[in-house]
Amino acid sequence: MLHIEKKQDQDTLTIFLEGRLDTTTSPDLEEMLKGSLDGVTNLILDFEKLEYISSAGLRVLLSTQKVMNKQGEMKLIHVRNEVIEIFEVTGFLDILTVE
Repeated sequence: MLHIEKKQDQDTLTIFLEGRLDTTTSPDLEEMLKGSLDGVTNLILDFEKLEYISSAGLRVLLSTQKVMNKQGEMKLIHVRNEVIEIFEVTGFLDILTVE
């Protein structure tokens, strides 16, 4: 299960994710992001409560990063070690901005 919460402050959008971003839940995030990125130049994904990310979740991050490369920046904050390890193994640490 994945709980998604979003907070918009002018051109900054912060997304808080809680639970698991996997094959079942990644379409929910993808759908929510599609309708939320217009006019956003600063996208922050807060992974403090994200326990797991699968390849389906990585795909959503990659497509979102491509959109944000054109209109601003995207960064991930409060990323847990379990998720950092997945980013390391997949090479995503080189693609994403993780703080």
